[in-house]
Amino acid sequence: MKKKISGVVYSTNPDFVYSADEPVEPDTLPPNKQDLRVMLDKKLKGGKKATLVTGFIGKGNDLADLAKKLKNLCAAGGSVTDGEILIQGDNRQKIMDFLVKNGYKAKFSGG
Repeated sequence: MKKKISGVVYSTNPDFVYSADEPVEPDTLPPNKQDLRVMLDKKLKGGKKATLVTGFIGKGNDLADLAKKLKNLCAAGGSVTDGEILIQGDNRQKIMDFLVKNGYKAKFSGG
């Protein structure tokens, strides 16, 4: 596996150790510490209704697992981008009920 070294060509320091400054994902907070917002969005899907869940703090795999559960619950498609879960259709109440039942701290957001 090749390391992607950017900016360092040569060092005269014999003890030099290159370390890549890659962003580190934060640890996933427990459900009762999450502060999730559930809202209806019409901008991202070209005018079609979609439910957006924001505010998740944690690893990408845990966010993807939560998104999969929500998509199965709503029997709808969706995606995970930039730490947000997007579920097709207006499923705010179903999602809110699921999140509260599973111990997440969630609120409706938007108008």
